[in-house]
Amino acid sequence: MNAPVSTSNLHDCRDAFAATLERLAAEDAKVVAVCNDSVGSSKLGDFKAKFPERLVNVGIAEQNLVGIGAGLANGGRLPFVCGASCFLTGRALEQIKADISYSNANVKLVGISSGMAYGELGPTHHSIEDFAWTRVLPNLPVIAPCDRIETAAAVEWAASYAGPCFLRLSRVGVPDLLPDDHKFVLGRANVLRQGSDVTLIANGTLTHRLAKAAEILASRGIEARVLNMATVRPIDEEAIVAAARETGAIVTAEEHSIFGGLGSAVAEVVVDHAPVPMKRLGVPGIYAPTGSAEFLLDEFGMAPSAIADQAASLIMRK
Repeated sequence: MNAPVSTSNLHDCRDAFAATLERLAAEDAKVVAVCNDSVGSSKLGDFKAKFPERLVNVGIAEQNLVGIGAGLANGGRLPFVCGASCFLTGRALEQIKADISYSNANVKLVGISSGMAYGELGPTHHSIEDFAWTRVLPNLPVIAPCDRIETAAAVEWAASYAGPCFLRLSRVGVPDLLPDDHKFVLGRANVLRQGSDVTLIANGTLTHRLAKAAEILASRGIEARVLNMATVRPIDEEAIVAAARETGAIVTAEEHSIFGGLGSAVAEVVVDHAPVPMKRLGVPGIYAPTGSAEFLLDEFGMAPSAIADQAASLIMRK
C-alpha cells in the first residue's frame, strides 16, 4: 500500500505501550510491570495507580531489574521489564543473556527512549548499540515498532508469546503509518510503498523518514519500495531477498550504529542469497554527540532528502 506521511500529529509510542499494558493487566492478573526508577519515563504512572501491587520498582539497579523479572516469570507472572534502553541492555546484558535468553524465561524486555532520544544527555545515554547486543542472543526476538499502532500490536503479541522478547521504543514522536487494524506478526515486514527501482528499509523512528524519502524519489521519477522491518530478529529473509531481486538495490536506515544493527542484519541476508548494491545509513561507528534526536539523525545523513540522494546514487551502481 502507499501510505501518506504526515508531518503533524506526531505520537509518542510510549503512550500506546502504557495504554495497552494497562488493558492487558485489567484482563490478566498475571501481568506485572518492573522498572528501574523509571515510572515516569516508562509512562507507568497510571499503571501504578491502577495496579499498585503489580508494579515493582527496583531503583537504579538494572541487573537486579532483569533478575527480578526472571524470577517473577519463573513464579508464573507475566513481567514487562522496563527501563532506558541504554542501561537495560548495556548494564544488564549478562543477566539478559543468562537469566532471560539462555533460560528462555517468559520476560518482555522493554527498552525505553532508545536510539538518540535522550539527545542532550549525550553519548552515555544514547542507545545505539542495543540491536547489536540483543540480536545475537538465541531465543530473543528483537522488535522496533514504527508507530503507536504497531507498538500496541507488538505489546499484545508479546503478552501472548510464550518466551522472552525485546521491544525497542523511542520517546520521539512519529506519525501513524499503519492501519488501525494492523496485527503484528513476528518476522514479517510490512510493505508501505511498492517500487521497482530501489528498496528502502527501516524500523522505529526512521520508517516515516524513508516513506518521505520515497515521495521525494517519486518526484524524480524513481519508484522506491519501502519496507517497515520491525522485527530485527528473526528478520524477514523472504522480503529482503524479493527486494534485492526485484529492485536491485537496498538502502537501510536506523537510529543505531551501522555496525551490528538492522543494516548488518539485512546485509547478511543479501550477501548469502541475493547480492546487490547496498548502503547502510546510521551512526558511522562513533560515539554520537549531544543534540536532539532529530538534529543528530539529520547530521548523520538521514534527513528524507539525504536518504533520497543516497538511494539515487546507489541506483547508478546497479
